[in-house]
Amino acid sequence: MDLSQLNANIPVDLLNASMQNSLISNLGIQIEAVSEGEVVATMPVSEKTMRPGGILHGGANLALAETIAGLGSILLIDSAEYDARGIQVSANHVGGAKEGQVVATAKIIHRGKQTHIWNVDITRQDGKLISSARVTNMIIKKDDQGR
Repeated sequence: MDLSQLNANIPVDLLNASMQNSLISNLGIQIEAVSEGEVVATMPVSEKTMRPGGILHGGANLALAETIAGLGSILLIDSAEYDARGIQVSANHVGGAKEGQVVATAKIIHRGKQTHIWNVDITRQDGKLISSARVTNMIIKKDDQGR
């Protein structure tokens, strides 16, 4: 799928299909809902996302946070002319998960012309917070080659 065609009205099954054969699909990340300024996704807690010792890897949480914040920014811009690139991510890991899946909710807290800032909370299925991340995306004009 051409990312320039993305918007908040696109069905989530098409979004998920567009992410096949990428880090996103390899981690099992599934977009569950999108709206203007919010993206919700799930990720399994499995051998692909765990660290040795059987607990969800903090790096998997960061990949999940960056994925949905980046998608959220792409859905808010004219993606035929602009691109969103992650420039900073930080997180506080306050809990863990050993099974099931986690749910991440990204909400935009700053929507500027050149930057977007997102807060992403990641919870276990029982609602317990395990990670809270802040993601900053830079909005850049694509060059003549569409990059």
